[in-house]
Amino acid sequence: MSKFVNGIYKNQALIYKIFLYLLTTAIIVYLFPKGSKFKYDISKGKPWQYENLYAPFDFAILKTNDEIADEKEQIRENHTPYYDYNIAIPKQIKANLDKQARAVFGDSIMALHGVRLIKFSQKTLNDIYKTGILIEVNRFNENSIVYLKKGNEAQEVVYNNIIPQDNLGTYLDKKISSSRVSAYQNQLKELFFNILKPNVKLNEELTEKDLQLKLRSISYTRGNISKGSRIVERGEVIDNNKYRILISLKTEYESKVWTESSYYVVVTGYLLLVSLALLMLFLFIHKYRNDIFENNTKVTFIFFNILLTVFLTTTVMKINVDYLYVVPLCILPLTLKAFFDSRLGLFTHVVTVLILGVIVPNSYEYMFLQIIAGIVTILTISELYKRANLFISVGQITAVYIFAYFSFTIIQEGDISKIDYATMMMFLLGGFATLFVQPLIYAYEKLFGLVSDMSLLELSDTNSKLLKELSNKAPGTFHHSLNVANLAEAAANEIGGNAMLVRVGALYHDIGKMANPTYFTENQTTSVNPHDELDPKESAEIIINHVVYGIEMAKRNNLPDRLIDFIRTHHGTSLVFYFYKKAQENDEDVNVENFRYPGPTPFSKETAILMMSDSVEAASKSLKEPTASLIDDFVEKIINKQMDEGQFLNANITFKEIQAIKKILKRKLKNIYHLRIEYPE
Repeated sequence: MSKFVNGIYKNQALIYKIFLYLLTTAIIVYLFPKGSKFKYDISKGKPWQYENLYAPFDFAILKTNDEIADEKEQIRENHTPYYDYNIAIPKQIKANLDKQARAVFGDSIMALHGVRLIKFSQKTLNDIYKTGILIEVNRFNENSIVYLKKGNEAQEVVYNNIIPQDNLGTYLDKKISSSRVSAYQNQLKELFFNILKPNVKLNEELTEKDLQLKLRSISYTRGNISKGSRIVERGEVIDNNKYRILISLKTEYESKVWTESSYYVVVTGYLLLVSLALLMLFLFIHKYRNDIFENNTKVTFIFFNILLTVFLTTTVMKINVDYLYVVPLCILPLTLKAFFDSRLGLFTHVVTVLILGVIVPNSYEYMFLQIIAGIVTILTISELYKRANLFISVGQITAVYIFAYFSFTIIQEGDISKIDYATMMMFLLGGFATLFVQPLIYAYEKLFGLVSDMSLLELSDTNSKLLKELSNKAPGTFHHSLNVANLAEAAANEIGGNAMLVRVGALYHDIGKMANPTYFTENQTTSVNPHDELDPKESAEIIINHVVYGIEMAKRNNLPDRLIDFIRTHHGTSLVFYFYKKAQENDEDVNVENFRYPGPTPFSKETAILMMSDSVEAASKSLKEPTASLIDDFVEKIINKQMDEGQFLNANITFKEIQAIKKILKRKLKNIYHLRIEYPE
């Protein structure tokens, strides 16, 4: 039992990675839409590259979105609206006609011509209220047919026959002037204006309900394909008609209701594909980025970003698949490049795109666009902390998206007019969303304790609190750190290392000397050396402890772990040689381990560069009359000694790179110690 527990304890990092791998696979498959994937890739205008395809079942041919939209528009244009006709108003008006007429004409006129006037008025009222008076005018064609709803009955009438309230005066003038009672035109108009009331109004609720009923009754299909019918032959060019049939088959195939056993088969297939893709990523990290593989936080960060990308994509697909390209997929390689390197960023991006290619429509087009955009992202952004670079890169990414989409469209459609500008807008929105990478990187730094180039740029400011304190308490050490930073940055650029990281690491590597600044020669302003009063072992302990103090100060000031690594490793496991030799003068059997730095040795190219630059710069102060050959020998001697001591065995740095670093350090030191000619007084 104890062996089992010990085994788990020793392999807990590996067990965590396996758990993370399985959990990520499970979550991705859970996010995937469940259903079988159509196994053929359909491209309009291209030959069918597969075997002859026969219908596996009966299915209907779907209409295109444009066809359906045209039908709906036609229904809206030809739709017959409903108008409510108020029956009570005409009855009431006719009942009060005689009384109102007497009030307008008077008893004398009514006695002479009352019968004729009443008869004309009644006939006019009948004509007017046959179709009624319209309360408000609606925008219909004059000859359009509308439904006039009188009680429970609806009759079709010409819209122009309903008299609008605003046109009532014109209608009455025409009616009265052509009658036998035209002499009483003014009194008749007064009578009609007193008694007439509008009684026809558009029934918006019933009209809309009827319209929606007709829209819902639209058939989304045009024809059927019987089981066993040949759909397309091998080598046959997929024209528009064949394309619609194939898309209809694909839609029907992927939307079928699967049995429970089929569901589990599909899920198993997804599990195998996703696990295989993630396994390739794991193997890549293990083989080529072992320092990242050994760090569980960094591995978790990578898989978290993959999960986030998959989650955003599947969520957008569920909302509306037309918005697929709004998801800023290029944030993934940008983020990983900011924290790690370009190669890992691109590899992870490709693996993620391959995973998403299983579920997205037009998978080949999608994968081509996203992989090309990822490559452009990696190639164009070199210094993410420069805002102009990010904007330029986003513009290039968007341009590549649009260019590639344009190419696919003219290949498939053979017509430039078929380009969907809404999709172009999706690319622009996706490019704009990519700008969110900067606040996202800041959030990741706080959440995962990682450091990006943007943070390094802030930390490189010599007016920062810690460097300001170093320049005040230990000005000699501060000057030494600046020189080391310049040397290390040049060396990193020479071999393709992270120049910004090594420069900032060099600026902070000796902050521990602030604890006892006068015990270090670069800070001694007088001839008095405090080490003269100390035992060599005590002096060595003070010198060695500047590493420990530096780590403590860095942690108190919340410096990232990547910078603390430079403090921890810049002396590796080397000896404090001066005091060791001094101790040997008193005791030949002195314990060498008392004079050795605790380590660890450098474990990256950048930390190895700092060790070389620090040692060379510090020792160069002992050169009294430097010459070119003396500097060459001096650099060779120091770095070769570090190599002989095995200081770079864990640093993943080659002999060729070390030779390049030696060359750049020699050149830089020669520039520093270049002697001017002496001018006469």
